[in-house]
Amino acid sequence: MKLHSSCLQRRRFIRVCLGVMLLGIFSFGEALAQEIGSGFETPASIDEMPEANSQADAISDAETSNQVISGTRRLTDIVKSGGPLMIPIGICSFILVVFVFERLIGLRKGRIIPGPFTKRFLEQLRDGDLDREMALKICERDKSPMANVFKAGVLKWGRSAVEIEQSVLDEGERSSNHLRRYLRLINGVATVCPLLGLLGTVLGMIHAFDSIATVSSATTDPKALIATGISQALLTTAAGLSVAIPALIAYIFFCSRVDKHVMEIDELGMKVVNLISAEAILEREPAKQAA
Repeated sequence: MKLHSSCLQRRRFIRVCLGVMLLGIFSFGEALAQEIGSGFETPASIDEMPEANSQADAISDAETSNQVISGTRRLTDIVKSGGPLMIPIGICSFILVVFVFERLIGLRKGRIIPGPFTKRFLEQLRDGDLDREMALKICERDKSPMANVFKAGVLKWGRSAVEIEQSVLDEGERSSNHLRRYLRLINGVATVCPLLGLLGTVLGMIHAFDSIATVSSATTDPKALIATGISQALLTTAAGLSVAIPALIAYIFFCSRVDKHVMEIDELGMKVVNLISAEAILEREPAKQAA
């Protein structure tokens, strides 16, 4: 029942996070759709401006100086300049945060290999204070992955060491697959986000060169248009890499943690095999009779 309740709590947590994510995506997309307009900003040509440019130049200089003083741009301005593909990159970043937080909780050592339970269980087996029925009840009461591995070995109590070891290894493999869930999703975010950023950059470059082709070179500096278009197009690549790099780091970290837990589970499972196998029981009986 303990494992069942913990699974239900985890599922409720994921559902709440997904609900918040969908609500945030809806509101974010609605606000962004109003700001993005055509998708990418295009500098206005000089033809569209009035001939008296002194006031406009003064205003532009003032805005430029204000941006230099502030040193930063608003997030909405950056997203607006990046284009529509900033939306799926933002969705991927939210998914990454949710499932990294879930894996940080789910892969804690206290949930996978409870120290007090493991130590006491092995001591009682070593001292001969447990029989098969009591050991099964203790394992069923705990319901951690370590307890499930112990239970698989206890079910083969008194049989050959090879048979018990195979049962422990099979359950350990199932537990390791359970521990690795959602890791493919994190790896998928690390793989997809750079591709989304690259796609946004390509679309931005196409849009920039189309703008250059339609603007007269006599009235507008092509270098300024190229520089502005490239800077806007590269925003999606920067955003995609900003999400993909933490996702890749998280994937490597969680994989190493899972491997460490699996190795420890196998080691403790072998200790149970050496305590409840038929060979171990036969070795202990002469010692008990002598005592």
